[in-house]
Amino acid sequence: MAGRIRREDVEAVRERARIEEIVGAHVTLKPAGVGSLKGLCPFHDERSPSFHVRPQVGRYHCFGCGEGGDVIAFVQQVDGLGFTEAVEYLASRVGVQLRYEEGGAARPGDEPGRRRRLIEAHAVAETYFREQLASPAAAAGRMFLAERGFDRAAAEHFGVGFAPQGWDSLLRHLRGRGFTEAEVTASGLVSQGQRGIYDRFRGRLVWPIREVTGETIGFGARRLFEEDQGPKYLNTPETPLYRKSHVLYGLDLAKRDMQRDKRVVVVEGYTDVMAMQLSGIGSAVATCGTAFGPDHARIVRRLVGDSGSSSGVQLASGTSVGGEIIFTFDGDAAGQKAALRAFGEDQSFSAQTFVAVEPSGMDPCELRQAKGPDAVRALVAGRQPLYEFVIRSTLASYDLATAEGRVGALRAAAPVVAGIRDAALRPEYTRLLAGWLGIEDLDSVRRAVSGASRGPARPDERRQAGRPEDRRPQGRADERRPGGPDDRGRGQAARAGGSPAGPDERAQQPARMPVPDRRDPVAQTERTTLEVVLQAPHLVPNEFDELAGDAFSAPAYRAVHEAIRAAGGLAVAQPLSAAGDATAWVGAVIEQAAGAVQPLVTELAVAPLPEDRPEALADYVRGVVLRLVELGFTRHIAELRGALQRMDSAADPAAYSAAFAELVAMEGRRRMLRESA
Repeated sequence: MAGRIRREDVEAVRERARIEEIVGAHVTLKPAGVGSLKGLCPFHDERSPSFHVRPQVGRYHCFGCGEGGDVIAFVQQVDGLGFTEAVEYLASRVGVQLRYEEGGAARPGDEPGRRRRLIEAHAVAETYFREQLASPAAAAGRMFLAERGFDRAAAEHFGVGFAPQGWDSLLRHLRGRGFTEAEVTASGLVSQGQRGIYDRFRGRLVWPIREVTGETIGFGARRLFEEDQGPKYLNTPETPLYRKSHVLYGLDLAKRDMQRDKRVVVVEGYTDVMAMQLSGIGSAVATCGTAFGPDHARIVRRLVGDSGSSSGVQLASGTSVGGEIIFTFDGDAAGQKAALRAFGEDQSFSAQTFVAVEPSGMDPCELRQAKGPDAVRALVAGRQPLYEFVIRSTLASYDLATAEGRVGALRAAAPVVAGIRDAALRPEYTRLLAGWLGIEDLDSVRRAVSGASRGPARPDERRQAGRPEDRRPQGRADERRPGGPDDRGRGQAARAGGSPAGPDERAQQPARMPVPDRRDPVAQTERTTLEVVLQAPHLVPNEFDELAGDAFSAPAYRAVHEAIRAAGGLAVAQPLSAAGDATAWVGAVIEQAAGAVQPLVTELAVAPLPEDRPEALADYVRGVVLRLVELGFTRHIAELRGALQRMDSAADPAAYSAAFAELVAMEGRRRMLRESA
C-alpha cells in the first residue's frame, strides 16, 4: 500500500497549481492593490469582501473569519478533502505524477495521466447523455421527469440525461473522441460480454454522480422501458474513480449550503435530492446504492464540522454540538429500519443527528408534488432527534398499557440508551425513557440502563407485543431508491466501506497567538514591516537583518521575526524573490514558525499593503523598515540615557565614559538613518 506523498511532489503541486485559478473557480476575485486580489469569502457570509489572495506568495487569508493557507489548504477547506486527497486532486489538474514513500511508485492502478483520462471520458459521456435527452427517443425520460414536477431547467441544473437504447451508442461516441477500449472499460461506462464490450446504460434516464470537486466520476440510471429486464436503478460499478461507499449524490451542489448552514439532509434517491434542493433545502444529498456508512460520515464531518458552529444545537446539558445531520425516511417499516440502522453510524461523528419522517409515507419528491415546496421545508423543520426516534420506535413494538409490555419495552430500550456514547446525553434520555414508559420509579430505569449492554439494541429481534403488522404504502414509493430492490441500501445487513485507511490528515489548527491592537502606532509599524518582508523581500533594505531579537515589542510579531531569522532572513529571501519564488520564501518562514504563529504568517503574507502604486512600492517598503529600525535606535537611546542618569561618573569614570560613547554613537546612527530615509 502506498504511503505518504513525497515532499518534493507536494511542493511541485504547490508550485504548479495557481492559487488565483483554483480560488477563482469558487470566488469572484478583483484587483486589490499591488499583486493582491480580493472577493467575498467562501467560508462565511459577508457583504463586503474581506477574502484576499496574493498569487505571488501562493497564499489566501480572510480578514473576516480568519481562514487562510496555501492552495492545498484551500481545496481541503472548500471541498472538504483530506490533505492527501487535496494533493491528488490538484496533481491531476496540473499534471504532476505523484510518488509515494513506500515503494516510490504511484498508487496501484494509477498510470501517469490515467485518472485524468477517465475523468475526461465521464465528462464526454455526461455531455452526450444531456444532449440525448432532447432527442425524440428520450420522450419517455422527459415524461418521467415531467410527471414528477421537474422541468427542463431542473434537468439541466442537475445534469440529467438520457442513454439511448442502442448497444454501442456511447461506445462509438467515445471511440470517436479518441478513447481506447482499455480506457472505456476501466471507466465503467461499458460492460463486458461474450461478444465484446457494450454500453452499460441503455434506454435509461441518467444522473451524473460527482465528486465534491464537481468532477463526474459515475452515473446512476433509472429504467424507463418495460422490455428492460435490468434492475430499476443501475449504478456505475466499482472503478478506480467510483466507490459507492465514498460518494454522495448532489454533494457538489450541496457543499456550499452544508458549510454555510452546518447542516446536511440525507435522502434516499436522486429525485428526492432534486425535490429537496428545488424546495430550498440546498444541503440535501443521497447515497448511491448503499446505506449511509462510516465513509459517508467522514465526508459529512469535513464539510459540516463537529463543533464550534454558531448554528449548532444546544443540548439540555448546555453542551454545544456542531452541525446537524438529518435523515429523511419513509414512514413505513423499511424506512424505520433504515433510521434504526443509522443509529449505529451516528456514533461515528458528533454532529447532532435527527430524523424527518413523513407520516403518510410520501418521499420528498412525492411530497413536493402533492403539497408543494413549503411542505418539504416543513418536513425538515419538523425533524426529531435520532436517539428519540430510535427509542420511540423500539417502544412502539410493545403494549405499554400492560405491566408485561412496559417491562419488555424497558429491557429492549435500555441497551439503546446505554449505547449512546455521549455521556451528557445518557441521563437526559434515561429520564425521557421513564416518561415515555410511564414508569415513575426513575431509579429502576437508571438501573436497567446501567446494567444494559453498551451496544445499541437490535430492533429486528425485539418481541412484537400488541402491534399490528406494518403495511407498505402503495404507489411508486420504491422508485427513488438507486440501485434497485437488491441494491438500495435499506434493510441490508452488510455495508460497503469499512475502516478508513488512516487518520484524517487535516490536523486541527492550534490556537492562534493573540495580536496587539492595530491602533497602537508602534504595533502597526511592526506589523507593516513584517508584511513587506514577507511580500516584497527584494525591496527590503539590509538594515532589517541587523535588527536584534527584541526589536519587536509585541510577542506575536516577535515570534514571526524569529521565524524569519530562522528561515535565513534576507540572505535567503532576496535570492528566492529575485527568482520569482516568493511562495518558497513564505513557505520556509511558515515551516520555521510555531503552530500558533503559522496562521499569522499567512495573514501577514496576504494582507493588502497601503501603497498600491508599483512605482512607489520600493520607497514605501524602505520607509517602513527604516521606521522600525529608527524605533529600535530610539528605544536603545532612551535606555542608555536612563542608565547614564543612574551611574556615578566619579565612582566609575570608565564605565560612564563607555556608556556615553555608546549613546553618542547610537544618536549618530539614528541621525544618519533619518538623513538617508
